Amino acid sequence: MGDSPTWTVGGPLVTYPAEHHTAGIDVSVPSVARMYDWLLGGVENYASDRRECETLLQIAPTTRVLARNNREFLQRVVQVLARDFGIRQFIDHGSGLPTQDNVHQIAQRVDARSRVVYIDNDPSVLAHGRTALEENDNTVVVGADMRHTEAIFSHPEVRQLIDFTQPAAALFVSVLHCLPDGDRPGELVRRVAQRLAPGSFVVVCQLVSAHADVRERVTALMDRATGGHWGRVREEAEVRAYFTGMDLLEPGLVDVTDWRPHEKDVPRPRSEEWVEWGGVARL
Repeated sequence: MGDSPTWTVGGPLVTYPAEHHTAGIDVSVPSVARMYDWLLGGVENYASDRRECETLLQIAPTTRVLARNNREFLQRVVQVLARDFGIRQFIDHGSGLPTQDNVHQIAQRVDARSRVVYIDNDPSVLAHGRTALEENDNTVVVGADMRHTEAIFSHPEVRQLIDFTQPAAALFVSVLHCLPDGDRPGELVRRVAQRLAPGSFVVVCQLVSAHADVRERVTALMDRATGGHWGRVREEAEVRAYFTGMDLLEPGLVDVTDWRPHEKDVPRPRSEEWVEWGGVARL
């Protein structure tokens, strides 16, 4: 995360060849977004990302399962909020690389007028996001540090798409573990919630583990691999505190695999060493 916001909305179509240094992207340094892409079976990753993922899998062998379950949680949440609660505005903090069934695709299947703002400051995310969304007038990728709430909410392209007098959904899906304790991730969630209209929603999940050795080893690995662009694997009680004063939708705070699974879904495999834990609150 940078120390100040950098606005990089728009710009030309950009593609990056694999396995060498490209403008703004040092592929020798792993990226959390690209590691997640590899765990999901994507191709927008490099040798450095794959190497650290292999090390991560030695600590937590079921991490691929965790990544898939988290992605499906995001997809279910967006569908429920758009279909059942009429939400037509989404702000996705730390959105990551585009993959199949992104937030805008799910929301716009419910209503083509749905508007989505993706927030990220990873150069790989910005480049691929702009490419994928070049012709979607109701979606924009904003290059910014997600901690800078005031700058994001006042950004002209954000204000052009999002009507803050109407309900919106703020998403913090599998991203707050990238923030160290000094950045007070819970305060970030509450700061964003305070700027949303009544009837809005906040979605939060982050990596937690009941095993101290997993928390310590994964945190050390990711902090080293990302050059300090990492926070901490936390415990359930810490995530619960993010929702202080908010009304949780059923089933409350859970392993995201258990958040409103589709009735037709076969039982999903579960991660064992750690989980994505969180839920959805209505403001």
